[in-house]
Amino acid sequence: MSRKVMSKVELEERREELIAAHKAETRRNKKTPVLTKKERKYLGIGRDEGRASVQHLRINSKKVNLLTSIIRGKSLREALAILEYSSNAAAQPLTKLLNSAAANAVNNNGLNPENLYVAEINATEGPTLKRIRPRAKGAASWILKRSSHVNVVLREREEEEA
Repeated sequence: MSRKVMSKVELEERREELIAAHKAETRRNKKTPVLTKKERKYLGIGRDEGRASVQHLRINSKKVNLLTSIIRGKSLREALAILEYSSNAAAQPLTKLLNSAAANAVNNNGLNPENLYVAEINATEGPTLKRIRPRAKGAASWILKRSSHVNVVLREREEEEA
């Protein structure tokens, strides 16, 4: 079932409504209708952020979330410093992910890398690979090789006037 793509005239008429609906905080089960890539580009949605994601990271999402909760809300420079001195196995892939999101923000949207902060970062469960392991008395058991998907969004921090 395909969705009707809005024309430029229709997008112009509903511009304020669509941008307000996109920026509004919503619950997971009350998601707004998804705009297509062309519609988001025409409305200028997403021009103030840098995104990156890694799929099928071979680390359990619970272990990755230990680090993501620490760096959420921190400036880019501070988050990279935390990851550099962390002994968690997820630190290296998260460092690469943050650098990729920063490059996307700078190169694609022209944002200043000094003002970037980690606005959103989350790790969700990916597919689980199952391997059979031989056991005693001819039995067998499963080895679960868990993976995760990690998404990060960097935004530019607004300067507060004093």
